Amino acid sequence: MTEARQTLGRVGEAAARTFLERSGVRILAANFTCAAGEIDLIGRERDTIVFIEVKTRRSAAFGPPQLAVHRRKQQQIVRTAQWFLTERRVSEIACRFDVLAVTFSKDEEVPRISWLRDAFPAEGVRVW
Repeated sequence: MTEARQTLGRVGEAAARTFLERSGVRILAANFTCAAGEIDLIGRERDTIVFIEVKTRRSAAFGPPQLAVHRRKQQQIVRTAQWFLTERRVSEIACRFDVLAVTFSKDEEVPRISWLRDAFPAEGVRVW
């Protein structure tokens, strides 16, 4: 991955985090990494643990950002979430998998953010 894409990803994750915190989500972890993979943000919204994948683009020329969260990526997020829950000894709590699509347009100062709540099930089978 190029440095420019990594920078865009970091900026997108920071914008997503601010957006979520302003929306009442308490961030528990950022860039949680384990042997199963990585999750961009993990938060808590009321009584639900929310596992959040952030996808950032400069335009919608190649489709909306959330299209990049394909079946294999969904499955990796679910496995990583299971690892997180086991590591933190969390059980019997509602969980949800969300996607935040962040688009930075040249014409706009502030990115457009679409929050897809419950974007895919734990089985990781939903495809847009």
